[in-house]
Amino acid sequence: MNHTLRIIADKVRRAERIGADEALCLQSAPLELLGQLAAEAKRRASGDKVFYNRNFHIEPTNICAFNCRFCSYRRPKGSPEAWEYTIEQMEESVRSRLGRGFTEVHIVGGVHPERDTAYYAELIRRIRALMPEAAVKAFTAVELAYMFRKSGLTTHEGLEMLASAGMTAIPGGGAEIFDEQLRSRICPEKGTAAEWLAVHDAAHRMGIRTNATILYGHVETFGQRIDHLDRLRRQQDLTGGFDAFIPLKFRSRGNMLSHAGEVSADEDMRMLALSRIYLDNIPHIKAYWVMYGKQTAERALGFGADDLDGTIDDSTRIYSMAGADDSRPTMTIAEIHAMARRAGLRAVERDTHYNEITRHEQ
Repeated sequence: MNHTLRIIADKVRRAERIGADEALCLQSAPLELLGQLAAEAKRRASGDKVFYNRNFHIEPTNICAFNCRFCSYRRPKGSPEAWEYTIEQMEESVRSRLGRGFTEVHIVGGVHPERDTAYYAELIRRIRALMPEAAVKAFTAVELAYMFRKSGLTTHEGLEMLASAGMTAIPGGGAEIFDEQLRSRICPEKGTAAEWLAVHDAAHRMGIRTNATILYGHVETFGQRIDHLDRLRRQQDLTGGFDAFIPLKFRSRGNMLSHAGEVSADEDMRMLALSRIYLDNIPHIKAYWVMYGKQTAERALGFGADDLDGTIDDSTRIYSMAGADDSRPTMTIAEIHAMARRAGLRAVERDTHYNEITRHEQ
């Protein structure tokens, strides 16, 4: 280990904050060292716990006003592969899962060009009426900004309308990569990084908790990854409203960036570890097993991740359409607990807000 790297590693072990230049240096550290440092940081943050929840997704539509180059999910209106579920169809999806202990309904999909805030507020109200025990975590900042503009609402007014309907949290999607020049290449129609951050800032100041993401492993540089992490860390310093950070791996099937290929599992571990080390003020790092596959997600528990997301119940197609391993993603509670045990950790059920849940059957 060279002298500079040793100094940075010692800072991390002392739980001192590192800067962007130090993170760039750490990016090229031996993977074993990165894993050790991230595992220590994870232990400081959450001890031996691995969190999960009982959740399912509703994806209202894959019709989208935007055409991001990395997206395998979007279909134009009229395509035989497009869908736009009615509120009644989405109610039925919830009704079919009643009585099974779900604590979260996760809603995210395409940015439908014709649906506004009032439409989605009505959807949330109906879901809450059917399943009042479950939190509704709904809509990326990109979806929110679009529906608020369409409705002639300010961000605050739109968030108030959805919160009054029963939305309790916001997922982290749509962040992609914050670097403006890169966004102009890979998602030029999509809202800006400043807009994404502004929606989350407003939500935090209203007491609405959110998550954050990055989309990595396509045509970005390491410097652009670290810039993205740095902007999130600065936002968290200001408002403290991010619960979890989710590094999202680019999957290459069926999109306009397929030529970029996909990064290795070792590179996934490097991204997770650096995220845990750099984002010292975000409590949780999630290894989204639907994206990685179960085997890689289990490995991630040794590289700083302390959350596996949830049971999913075969309810999302975003990553399966992009070539993820599991075309019908479902994870049982027994699988999650076994995965944590093999990693020398302890699986803990949580709700959307990381309150721990104890059930008699566990």
